[in-house]
This record gives sequence, C-alpha cells and structure tokens, in this order.
Amino acid sequence: MNKTELISAIHEYSGLSKKDSEKALSATIDAVTDALVRGEKVQLVGFGIFDVKDRAARTGRNPKTKEPIDIPATRTPQFKAGKALKDAVAK
Repeated sequence: MNKTELISAIHEYSGLSKKDSEKALSATIDAVTDALVRGEKVQLVGFGIFDVKDRAARTGRNPKTKEPIDIPATRTPQFKAGKALKDAVAK
C-alpha cells in the first residue's frame, strides 16, 4: 500500500473527503516526525511505539576492497508493533 492508497482507505473508513484524508495523514506523519526529531517516543496504544535509537560509531569493512572504513554515529527511527497489531496480523 502506498500513500495514495492509504489516503483512499482513510477516505473509505472515515467518510472524510480525500482532500481532508490527505491533510489528516500528512499532519499525522509530520507530528510523528517532529516528535522523533525532538527525541520523544510516540506510543499509539494497540498499534505500536515509534522511537529513536542511537547507533554508536563503529568500524566496518568495504565489501569490495575489504578495507576498514569508519561508520559515524547516527540516530535511526524504529517501530515496535503493539500486541493488538501483532495479534491482528497473526490471524
């Protein structure tokens, strides 16, 4: 499912117009992104938790030349599915 298909699904489930569904989805994505940028956790009960994980700097290897390379520290978003979502998918 891509963004356009998700907007159509929101339109069907909620009865909102497609334009309002797109605004709602964009606002949700923006709000979650802003919270993660600030280092906050976003918890949607029954759905899951969006969080930020700090990855330490490390040394890796270039697979082509086998030379060591430095990989800088970074922050990555992560998602942990909630119980209700896991149960729904498992059926």
